[in-house]
Amino acid sequence: MPELPEVEALADHLRRHAVGTVIGRVDIAALSVLKTFDPPVTALHGAEVTGAARWGKYLGLQAGELYLITHLSRAGWLRWSDKLAPTPLKPGKGPIALRVHLGDGHGFDLTEAGTQKRLAVWVVRNPMDVPQIAGLGPDALELDVDGLHQALAGHGGRIKTVLTDQKVIAGIGNAYSDEILHVARLSPFATADKLSDAQLADLHDAMSSVLTDAVTRSVGQQAATLKGEKRSGLRVHARTGLPCPVCGDTVAEVSFVDKSFQYCPTCQTGGKVLADRRMSRLLK
Repeated sequence: MPELPEVEALADHLRRHAVGTVIGRVDIAALSVLKTFDPPVTALHGAEVTGAARWGKYLGLQAGELYLITHLSRAGWLRWSDKLAPTPLKPGKGPIALRVHLGDGHGFDLTEAGTQKRLAVWVVRNPMDVPQIAGLGPDALELDVDGLHQALAGHGGRIKTVLTDQKVIAGIGNAYSDEILHVARLSPFATADKLSDAQLADLHDAMSSVLTDAVTRSVGQQAATLKGEKRSGLRVHARTGLPCPVCGDTVAEVSFVDKSFQYCPTCQTGGKVLADRRMSRLLK
């Protein structure tokens, strides 16, 4: 799933390549992705692109007085092209959900792999008209230590779960929460509102450093190379069975029905291996 660094990089790509162009046409190949009907998509036709922005993991293109906003969900992506086919996109079962035609043949597709179609698109006059954006917590890169403490206050769940709750902190998903907790040397099952001052400081430093480094590596990349760049920078996420780059212990995994997360027992849980959810109850 694209998270804060990748979405920021996609917004930067659109600022550099789309701003100043005019939207010629928007083709919808999967009607289910469009979550609004007023204004209609056709209201974007002929509008000049004036900006691109990110709200948490939401990506938006500003054109005239309107915004085209998307949430790429787990398997969505933006695919840029300098030579889009001019023929209208036909509805079908392929990966392309929406296509935006810009000037001189430029444009992009919003695509989604797999059978679970969760990619969403809104056309709105104000980003806050998207209920999910209006409900976002503070952006992960805009929090200081006190702000992080306030965001976590009253949330007695596991820190892994709380970090990925977009209503608490916006922008962090499964992958970067693993990376942040590893750098902070925190158990994924630590209770969010019971962290000590030292743990909060370490968590804030880790959040800032991991996300800032990922943004720095991602911005300027072509959209097609961002996924590989993300994978190359991961230390524990999706590295089950490989050695921890810090201590050399074997990276372990906890699996759920539809997802998993990774951690280092030595760095994060005092050597304790957490039980696999699919096999037995989680150990605390």
